[in-house]
Amino acid sequence: MSEKAIFAGGCFWCMIQPFDTQPGIISVTSGYTGGHVPNPTYEQVRSHTTGHTEAVEIVFDPEIMSYEQLVEIYWQQTDPTDAMGQFEDRGDNYRPVIFYMIEQQKAIAEKSKEALQESGRFDQPIVTTIEPAAAFYPAEDYHQNFYQKEPERYNQAHTERANFIEKNW
Repeated sequence: MSEKAIFAGGCFWCMIQPFDTQPGIISVTSGYTGGHVPNPTYEQVRSHTTGHTEAVEIVFDPEIMSYEQLVEIYWQQTDPTDAMGQFEDRGDNYRPVIFYMIEQQKAIAEKSKEALQESGRFDQPIVTTIEPAAAFYPAEDYHQNFYQKEPERYNQAHTERANFIEKNW
């Protein structure tokens, strides 16, 4: 039996690979969530008028990869102290959010966030929000598995994030 997790952490191009390469991951889909426009396009989301956030929907086997492990991987891909974007991607459509599907996921995410704050790893508050999941709309095909389709562009887009991860984790 599989479960779903939804995470937003800036550009969804950079959020696929860290999860896609883990054991127990069935699929990782780039998409949009949290807004008020049904079936938004990339151009609509980029215009900051839909309320959506770029996110990834992960289908996973909890017998192999736990939700707790996914949350830990998530933290290591984002700057949890930056509420208005991630790295070079700025704006509310790039904000960091853990979207929970069930109350158990909410409790795990909140406990993990509290532990990260108390760890002292960051000298600023952890501002990543934890919100109930809303409708998830898959992004256009050219956004899916971008790191595999366009490795050079992916590496360019991922450089600042990779440097942050290396420095902080």
